[in-house]
Amino acid sequence: MEPIAPRNLTAQLAYRARGNPPGTTPASSVGNFYPGLELDLRNLWRRVFAGIELHEAVALVLAVDDDAPPEVQALVGEILLTVDGHPVWIEVTGPREPGGASESLGNWSLEWSNALADVVHKAGQEVRCTFTKGDDDQQDVSLRVRQIFEPGPEGGEDARTAVLSRELAQPGELTQSLCSPWQNDFIGCGCYYWAASRPDYVNVEFDEADGSRGHNWLQRDRTPATPKFYTLRQADLLQHADIIAGWEDKLSFVLKGRDDHDRDGD
Repeated sequence: MEPIAPRNLTAQLAYRARGNPPGTTPASSVGNFYPGLELDLRNLWRRVFAGIELHEAVALVLAVDDDAPPEVQALVGEILLTVDGHPVWIEVTGPREPGGASESLGNWSLEWSNALADVVHKAGQEVRCTFTKGDDDQQDVSLRVRQIFEPGPEGGEDARTAVLSRELAQPGELTQSLCSPWQNDFIGCGCYYWAASRPDYVNVEFDEADGSRGHNWLQRDRTPATPKFYTLRQADLLQHADIIAGWEDKLSFVLKGRDDHDRDGD
C-alpha cells in the first residue's frame, strides 16, 4: 500500500508527526498573528510584496531590495494605505472616555492576516498598492504578491507544501519580534491571553456561599497566612521590575493548582 500524501494544506498543517508533542502544531502552540510564546507570525507579512520589507506591526516600509526599480526604491519610510483596493491603514474614531463623544483617535495599521485575506490568493500576480509619507501626496505602485508556502516538487497550486516560503521568512525571523526579556509580555498581556501558559488563579478554596477564594498568582504575598482573595490592585501585584530582577524567587511552580510553598505535604 502506498503511503498517504495529503495535498490539502489544512491537512498538512494539522498533521502531527510521530514523536512530536502537541505544541508543534500551529493550532495548539501559543503563537498567533500577534506575539506568542514560540513565534510571531506577523513576520510572515514583512516581505509578502516582492521588493519591499514592511514593519511586522505597522504598514511602514523599512527597506527595499537593492535591485528594485526607482519607484520602489523611493518607498522607504512611506506608509502603505491600500492594497488592491483594501485599506490597511485607517483612521480610528471613538470616545476617549466612557460615555464621551466620538472623535478622531489618530491613524493605525490594520492586522495583516485580516487586511490581506483576499490579497494572498493573488500570489504570483501584481496588485496596486497606495503609499504616502503621511501627507496628502500619494503614489500607486504595482507589487507582486509572494506565495505563503513553498511549492512542491510537482509545482502548481495543488502541489504546495506546508513549508513557509523562504522568501517571506528566513530561519530565525519568526522569533525576532518576541518580547525580550520574556517577563515583559508575561505580565503585560492582559485578558488572560496566556492562561494556558501561566497560572492565574491559584490556592483556590471553594465555598458554597461565596463561590471560591484564592490568590492571583502575581500577588506579592501568596503564603498560607495571606487572606485568600483575587486582586488586580497594582500595589498588591508583582511588577515587571520584580520578576525581571528575580523571577526565580518570586514565581513558584504550581502543583495541583497550588503554589509549591503552600502545599500540605502532598
